[in-house]
Amino acid sequence: MPNFINAFEEDVYQGLTAYPKKLSSKYFYDEKGDKIFQQIMNMPEYYLTNAEYNIIETHKKSLAEKFAGPTGFDLIELGAGDGKKTKVLLKYLNDEQYKFTYLPIDISKYVLKDLKESLAVELPNVDVQPQEGMYFEVLSKLAEYKHRKKVIMVLGSNIGNLLHEKAIEFLQNIQQSMNEGDLLFMGFDQKKHPQQIINAYSDKAGITEAFNKNLLTRINRELEANFDLDQFLHWETYDPETGTAKSFLVAKENLKVTLKKLHLTVNFDAWETIHTEISQKYDDHTVNWLAERSNLKVIDQFTDDNNLFKNYVFSI
Repeated sequence: MPNFINAFEEDVYQGLTAYPKKLSSKYFYDEKGDKIFQQIMNMPEYYLTNAEYNIIETHKKSLAEKFAGPTGFDLIELGAGDGKKTKVLLKYLNDEQYKFTYLPIDISKYVLKDLKESLAVELPNVDVQPQEGMYFEVLSKLAEYKHRKKVIMVLGSNIGNLLHEKAIEFLQNIQQSMNEGDLLFMGFDQKKHPQQIINAYSDKAGITEAFNKNLLTRINRELEANFDLDQFLHWETYDPETGTAKSFLVAKENLKVTLKKLHLTVNFDAWETIHTEISQKYDDHTVNWLAERSNLKVIDQFTDDNNLFKNYVFSI
């Protein structure tokens, strides 16, 4: 086994030598991947963005009142992205003169740079303190923020990228960073017509396919590999019983791929898969079960006009 310089090298090596093969979706987000994901969020099939935008726009007054603390509050967003939805809330908080600081956390320095620059133009009076890094590394530091209320925000159903046991671990990590009076505001995509879910992750324009395949492009570039993207098929499945959508890249024929930097040759049989992502869908029963397992309490929930998506408010 080679000596790995970083987690990306190690995870790619482990994933491509496993059976079945897998690659982590967290590595989708390089500079190009960030831009493709912005396109995905604007696709008509990708209902999640507009549904959550509708929730925040409709309930911004109620959310502001719920989030406010006696000495203000710190709004900590995990996976801030481009901030399109968050800006609706930030503008309302700013216009109504709430006292708060916005701390966006993201693993992508490109996203944080763009977000900070756009907020400096659109909402120059908002105190923005970007935090680059993995969520829980940053959250462990922010756990020391005890002088006033913290509101931890996770939009876009990011938790859906985790199977239930990992989701509980994720929620437990957040819970451990919360103090009495702190809140967690988190989005959960809801179970719905299976075809609508399939369409959201397998659009006719091929944007989601490009997003998945960009991971192979990144491996080619950073690990000196020779993946031919045209030899892989993007495939989406959804199980309405478990609420689990899965994304795969499927080899169309027998292939041999070399990753020079890892001194690794990977053989693919025809129709062999690389599992790249899961996207879990929820109902109230499942969310309450996850909360109970994580020592959290659901104290409120908000839904969009079409009941496609929900944001839940948790306390400890």
